[in-house]
Amino acid sequence: MENFSMAPPSLRICLAGSGGGHVRQLLDLEPFWAGGDCFFVTEDTALGRSIAEDHDTCFVPHVALGQARLGAPLRMLGAAMRNMARSAAIVFRKRPDIIVTTGAGSVFFTVLWGRLAGARIIAIDSFARFTAPSAFARLVGPLAHIRIAQSSEAARQWKALCFDPFRLLEDKRPEKEPLLFATVGATLPFDRLTQMVAQAKSNGDIPEKVLAQVGTGGIRPAGMETVETLPFDSMKQMLREADIVVCHGGTGSLITALREGCRVIAVPRRFDRGEHYDDHQSEITRAFAERGLIAVVDRDEDFGAALHTVRARQPVAATTDPSELIAYLTDLVANWASKPLDPAEKQAA
Repeated sequence: MENFSMAPPSLRICLAGSGGGHVRQLLDLEPFWAGGDCFFVTEDTALGRSIAEDHDTCFVPHVALGQARLGAPLRMLGAAMRNMARSAAIVFRKRPDIIVTTGAGSVFFTVLWGRLAGARIIAIDSFARFTAPSAFARLVGPLAHIRIAQSSEAARQWKALCFDPFRLLEDKRPEKEPLLFATVGATLPFDRLTQMVAQAKSNGDIPEKVLAQVGTGGIRPAGMETVETLPFDSMKQMLREADIVVCHGGTGSLITALREGCRVIAVPRRFDRGEHYDDHQSEITRAFAERGLIAVVDRDEDFGAALHTVRARQPVAATTDPSELIAYLTDLVANWASKPLDPAEKQAA
């Protein structure tokens, strides 16, 4: 990756992204913000705590519109009220000049309060949104000074700039161990995936050693090693070692595994099973599968066939390269540093 000068220290930058893939995308932009006056706003997940070890980090409660869709509107409302208060306290104490957000719902109030306090807003929609902008993007779009999508179709619909970071890798695959690593991601348990792996191991379909990261409160079946959470550095080490990775359909998990040359089986969380707030993981995994990168399991009974498929074909390594976006953001913030936001621009949507 190219080297870029750090963001001007005269501007304070808030990096806002909810736990998991959203905040991982902010970490990928490190050459833009490293060394500057910046802080993170994210959720109290294993990844969030790892970030807090090295960077100024504020935690906000998890909240998402989809909680109401899953039959918990009062829980969503309560979380939203707590999040709103916490976000206001953070913004008015930290006073950021710029907020760079990759979503989603947990950082909406950070963006809203920041906008009201006069911060410039840069909204970067998720790499996961290939065909249309996310609900968060549509919600936060009117507040943003700059909108950035990561696919051409989403950019067209959202009237945004487009920076597509997807790249195939030709590097030699790392040496792998006979290990299957299953991960449900940073935020929620996914017992169906864990049970699928446990059943295959019990049936003798997985001769490899198995380690499963099952999420806080997730089931921990006998017959295989399990942990609830892993620090981010430990997660990356497991992906470097594992030959096969079984994961949910989050972009952070998928890209991190593909970057390490793993054979990847994705099990998208489904709304009709109460596993997620919508079916965007099916969209993500379908797009990755169409590029020949992963195998997807939509039905539990297809897991054995997916194991056979990924073992039989050459692994494909891929990553996201945000160097063009980093260069754009670096120049943009340098320009903003030399030209203060005038009162008329502060009021403009």
